[in-house]
Amino acid sequence: MARIRELDRLLARDPDAIAARFERAGLHREQGDYEAAKADYVELLRRQPTDFGALNDFGNLVLKAGYKDAARSLFSEAVRHHPDNPTGRVNLGNLLFHLDEFEAAGAQFEAALRADPEHIHAHRGMGYVLAELGDALGARVHRDKGFSRHFLTTLPYRGDWAPIRVLLLVSAQGGNTPTASLLDDRLFQTTVLVTEYYDAKMPLPAHDVVFNGIGDADVCGEGLQAACDVLRRTGRPVINHPRAVMRTGRAANAERLRSLPNIVAPRMAILPRAKLTGADAAAIAAAQGFGFPLLLRVPGFHTGRHFIRVERPEQLAAAASALPGDTVWLIEQLDARDGSGLFRKIRVMIVDRKLYPLHLAISRHWKVHYFRADMAESMDNRSQDAAFLGDMAGFIGRRGTAALERINAALDLDYGGIDFAVNASGNILLFEANATMVMAPLTPDPKWDYRRPAFDAVFAAVRGMLRQRASVAGAASA
Repeated sequence: MARIRELDRLLARDPDAIAARFERAGLHREQGDYEAAKADYVELLRRQPTDFGALNDFGNLVLKAGYKDAARSLFSEAVRHHPDNPTGRVNLGNLLFHLDEFEAAGAQFEAALRADPEHIHAHRGMGYVLAELGDALGARVHRDKGFSRHFLTTLPYRGDWAPIRVLLLVSAQGGNTPTASLLDDRLFQTTVLVTEYYDAKMPLPAHDVVFNGIGDADVCGEGLQAACDVLRRTGRPVINHPRAVMRTGRAANAERLRSLPNIVAPRMAILPRAKLTGADAAAIAAAQGFGFPLLLRVPGFHTGRHFIRVERPEQLAAAASALPGDTVWLIEQLDARDGSGLFRKIRVMIVDRKLYPLHLAISRHWKVHYFRADMAESMDNRSQDAAFLGDMAGFIGRRGTAALERINAALDLDYGGIDFAVNASGNILLFEANATMVMAPLTPDPKWDYRRPAFDAVFAAVRGMLRQRASVAGAASA
């Protein structure tokens, strides 16, 4: 890039040219050159340790690369040295929110709003925090301030050629498909539309394809219905039509998918939480057909939050009393242990109705998430993960593979994922299947090199799907 070469020459003559080094770091970051950008930011901070721009942008760089602890340290330094800058507060708050530190995140958003009472991103963050803490009314107040009149955002495009224009539909309530790593800003020009706040008097922005990113059918009913209304205004192809997403709630999926051959789906029942907090809680559960141990889960929460196992009948009332919200799911626990007594959870992704392996997580704990499972510490577990990624069909078996294809067909999603295990009979133990599956970025650690081809295959498939849909739309309109 010509500008980077100019900055190289300038810095060779004057290594103290701070503005030039900051510009070069940003250009390296935009081009995806992590190591070059990192070197510039490290040098900037060596020379000016309290520079807000360097701390903030370096934090965003390492966060995108998956280094959450480093990002936290950098954002915290930015806040410590620049306490009245709301941008630093919001970035730290967003990171704390994603680390499930909701009270701490809320404190950062509150501080940002004291510095700038109209800061839309601070209002949005506060809305998400209050929703997690069970304050639905307060969350709605902040969402209104964060999204009213600010329902449309065009993200930067950094490519060299004409982009594929993507209209990304999202919900203000959260529950959205994580798309940051899918929609490469060197290929796609993305405009984000918050469906609940869209003003129908405004024309839709120019687009080649629509990606409905609203993925949680259990909490985003308003957003999904609003997305259907938006789609009446376009004839362009749609990825994950909201009507298909509406059918993918946890309980709805379990009910409709358990009837398919070779699929074991858990029994589920949704009840007012108050009914399970009294002395007759165990009797109520038994009347619903549940034995012990059983699982309790609050609708609308992910990554294991407010999701607990109750071992004995006498523990149920206390467990339900400790949960937030007005409703709770009773869920039958499926036995996902292997021959060694370890718990397993497999994730496959769906792209354009095809299945792609993503990971096998192995854990000593019943609540299995890859980032908390015994993977980083266990070479044996990683070798089993690698075996699954290298031969998904062989690893799962013919019966299980056929069952996954039935789930894929029933979901009717263009993009999504399935979490499951395989029992001794080769049947699929279904945990969940929807459009909200996270593909957390891999760090550069060489131990994860075996996983990179699987990630690359999903990213390439998404790019191919969007290109194909956009080209079909272009041909139809020509």
